[in-house]
Amino acid sequence: MSDLALQRPPAEQRYAEELAQLVAKDRESVKPPGWNLSPLAVIDFILGDARQNISPKFVGKRRFIERCVATLATNRGLMLIGPPGSAKSYLSELLAAAISGDSGLTIQGSAGTTEDQIKYTWNYALLLEKGPGPESLVPAPVYQGMQQGKLVRFEEITRCPLEIQDTLLSILSDRVLHIPELEQSASAVYARQGFNLIATANTLDKGVNEMSAALKRRLNFETVHPIASIEEEMELVARETNALLQQAGIPMTLPVDKAEVLVTIFHELRNGKVIGGGALEPLNSVMSTAESVAVAFAACVQGYYYNAGAITAEHLVSALGSTAAKDSSEDLKKIRHYFHHVAGKRKGAAWSEFASAKQALSDH
Repeated sequence: MSDLALQRPPAEQRYAEELAQLVAKDRESVKPPGWNLSPLAVIDFILGDARQNISPKFVGKRRFIERCVATLATNRGLMLIGPPGSAKSYLSELLAAAISGDSGLTIQGSAGTTEDQIKYTWNYALLLEKGPGPESLVPAPVYQGMQQGKLVRFEEITRCPLEIQDTLLSILSDRVLHIPELEQSASAVYARQGFNLIATANTLDKGVNEMSAALKRRLNFETVHPIASIEEEMELVARETNALLQQAGIPMTLPVDKAEVLVTIFHELRNGKVIGGGALEPLNSVMSTAESVAVAFAACVQGYYYNAGAITAEHLVSALGSTAAKDSSEDLKKIRHYFHHVAGKRKGAAWSEFASAKQALSDH
């Protein structure tokens, strides 16, 4: 299937040319066993390298990415924690694409996740016909990752019950998966070089499970922080929004002045303070960078189809209201207060347009 037919191609397809270029230049580099790229090339792929025409894909400190990459070269798994929308999953996808060339060995954690979805299950028709054997076994991501020597991604691991999380203990310790149903000669899968685990967990959502101390000891924890720089966040929001518009076949881009105001609004509401001084009442809604991209994309789509291809501040404010209304109606009052007391007092045509569009919030 063509990449153009996919709503969201995996990183190894989306950046296939860059990965191939890095692999070609990386042939003589020292690599951990089982890795497609050297640790230095993995950093170049994720953070970008203008000299090699490698685009930046993640906004973060180089030292933080170095720690993540170094962890995956050890016998400990990597645990990425942070608030919603801080690109934990995206970073894990980029790491898997660069190191293993495959980001698809993924487990999505939930209250309904079972051990079968992590390790292996059975084709019950073959099981009844032939009994337990390799041909009856259906490998799950951990089985495949160990067998093929690839990284496995476990998204939202703390959404799983504790007893499901702890099925990883022996795998991470002994690097072996036991299958007691099979004959002794085939009853163990030993991890090949290159296998490791990248897990993610949300630090803000309610109702998640704790992790056992035993599992924590087998993982190195790294916190993914929201983007601190407005300039870097604005660049990212514009880049990702424009990429989504191109993929949707919409021949327009997010205007720079509107991107700057939108990112500033998200930044201040997320941090609960106005740039230059002044406190804001914190929102219940998650005002993440991912949400700002979603708001910008939705507003551009609305402007393209319903306003002759022109996006206005009203479109952005309306989409912002949809985001804020998800968790609490009180958040809409706080945002109206922000537009009246902060946005309305700022100078500039773009800020005036946004302040005048606050009426769009009344639709929610």
